[in-house]
Amino acid sequence: MLSISPFIRCGLGPWLLLVGSLVGFASEKPTFTDYCQRLEQEIQGRKHGFMAGNLTYYVGGFHASWKLMEDETIGLTHPFHHDLRSRGVGLLNSALTGTEDTGKGNDYNGWEFYKDTRVLYGSVIVDGQIFKHPKPKSMRWRPDKMICEYEVGGVTLREEKFIAANDAAASVITASKQVTLQFEGHSFFHRKSVTSTAAIWFDVRNNAVVIREGGTVKSRPDPNRGERVGPCVYSGMTTALSVSRDVSKSIVTRKDDRGVQHYTISVPCDAQGTVVSWAMHDDGDTAIRAAREIIAHHKSWQAAKTAEMNRQLNDEIPWFRCPDRRYVDIYYYLWSLYLMYYIEVGKGWEQESHTQTAVNNFLGIHRYDAAFQIKVGAWTRNHSRYAYGNVLTWKHLTQNNRFRETPNGQRMLSDNKGISWHSGAYGVETSEHVLGAWQIYQHTGDVQFLKACYEGHFAKLYEKRLPGFAMNTFEVADTLVKMARLTGNEADVPNWNQLVRRDDPKHVKLMFDQRWEANAVPNFFAAPSNRMLMTTAFWCMRSPHFPNEYAKRMVHAWALDRNKGFYGAFFPLAMAKQSMTQFKSQDDHAFGYTPDTAYFTLDGMFRQRLKKEATELTLNHLIHYNYHPQWKIPMAPEAYRRDLSLFGDQYSNFNAGKILLYLEGLAGLYYSIPDKQLTLQPALPKAWDWMELRLPIAGQWTQISYRHDGVQTSGSPFPVVVVE
Repeated sequence: MLSISPFIRCGLGPWLLLVGSLVGFASEKPTFTDYCQRLEQEIQGRKHGFMAGNLTYYVGGFHASWKLMEDETIGLTHPFHHDLRSRGVGLLNSALTGTEDTGKGNDYNGWEFYKDTRVLYGSVIVDGQIFKHPKPKSMRWRPDKMICEYEVGGVTLREEKFIAANDAAASVITASKQVTLQFEGHSFFHRKSVTSTAAIWFDVRNNAVVIREGGTVKSRPDPNRGERVGPCVYSGMTTALSVSRDVSKSIVTRKDDRGVQHYTISVPCDAQGTVVSWAMHDDGDTAIRAAREIIAHHKSWQAAKTAEMNRQLNDEIPWFRCPDRRYVDIYYYLWSLYLMYYIEVGKGWEQESHTQTAVNNFLGIHRYDAAFQIKVGAWTRNHSRYAYGNVLTWKHLTQNNRFRETPNGQRMLSDNKGISWHSGAYGVETSEHVLGAWQIYQHTGDVQFLKACYEGHFAKLYEKRLPGFAMNTFEVADTLVKMARLTGNEADVPNWNQLVRRDDPKHVKLMFDQRWEANAVPNFFAAPSNRMLMTTAFWCMRSPHFPNEYAKRMVHAWALDRNKGFYGAFFPLAMAKQSMTQFKSQDDHAFGYTPDTAYFTLDGMFRQRLKKEATELTLNHLIHYNYHPQWKIPMAPEAYRRDLSLFGDQYSNFNAGKILLYLEGLAGLYYSIPDKQLTLQPALPKAWDWMELRLPIAGQWTQISYRHDGVQTSGSPFPVVVVE
């Protein structure tokens, strides 16, 4: 039974909405759900495998932009160490000087260097017959592990692969009758490699094959410059491979004419199981110990990995439910990738934990992607672990004067960075980071975090000029003023006020009016002179100063139009159909639909309170972009081509902004610890009868129930305001 509190009128809209408490509906933490099990999906022949530790990752098989190039096989094909010491395959110093020196480790070669690794490729010998590198009849992905099943010569084999908390990888293999497993591999050698200086030996005491990696590669550390030869990414590192059964009598090694060290080992396997492991570290003893420990503790450590992934998905993020299971699965799938990509290095410019974007590209956080990934982190429970670093990791570039400065004083940071390198590809999206940092402050009340963001970073980066991203300069300048005052930097306020003129509402409005129907494109904002109409026009609707009347006209004239506008097979196309006939480069075709454009576009519609259009188009996008109709699984592609074929990375955290469409769009959530207020702007889709969320606020779980006749809450630590 529902107990309804008095109606609350809000000055932001004419409607009176129900705000109440849920009788008998406790606001404690939600009941545990095994999300690892729930998200399990069959990927054999569809996607490559993917697992993540902290500094260890695993790609099973290889798909070149969704094209199957290599099936996964028994063993450990492509585990790799990636602590962001390099962007690619080399470790050369930049030849540039000044602020644009890219440091040590930037490389435009070998972003996907894992695909040239060959670690433990397994074959199965049954009654003397060898079955070389069998492909799985089933390969199931989960956030915590991969499960492969094989039928080989009348024998059923099963393996579970996982990465443990010590960053070692293991495969636990069982067979329905005794067989012999034969594994082969070699030391690191990339298609860009020039020499190999690898050494190999067998550690009898630890039953481990040990490789000291080394060699040189062709590397390209600087933009618009040629290749140079330098150390490979793994120079000086140790690879350790171990097995749960003795392999001392079966190991065979050889060195080829390039200096690459090859190895083969054989081991029995039966119903009792055999475990093979891999570990990599700068310290050889640490690598060997990690490879041995995961074997000794594989049962408990595998259970611990499952428990930790489930803990994060149960405890660290807002709980969400709706009538259509597919949308719930998409929500948790996107969160699982966002969390799997978190990395803690603790070296150089990588002092803070942060999420990353893509394994099938170059790992690391990206300046542009962080514009929404920072805001996603704001909705986690443990902000110091999952939110702060997404902002603060960029401070190292600012503090160390690693930016591009234009003659007018505009300072731009690189696209991504690592321990001691940055990419040398500059842009201005960091102004959006200011708004994300402010949201984290709203969710924590942590002035010290805000101080760390402002002093030596935002205050320095924008001291001469404040660049805009989708017309956000007015909002960013307002936020910098608030940050300055809260952090004891009142003296900075006049500078922010003079950089962006905001004291005259007529001037602010003029900035939008001047861009409306530019270049004679009707009902469109900021159309360029070349008529390449992109969704970026809709992104500007995210500004609180964007005229609502313009938003309504643009959405109805261009968003909903299937002939000339942005409504393709689903919503939104990255480029208007009207422009497609003129702009049709390879990249234009490849990025026909992209996840970032969808987030920014739909977010603008929600902020303009175009609820009907925003909700319908959001559901349309999610079910077409992030759910495969034949496979019946959630997915996160980097892009779709114009012809609807899949493009790019297969586990792309470029999709993280969609999480915000659930929380800030459909649920309309906003809360402020400093202001002690929870505000709801609900946008329950017409297709759903209900929607429910529970979210951690100020150390407790708040429950919100949405129905078409009102919204009810329980357990909020603050007064709740519902606005239409």
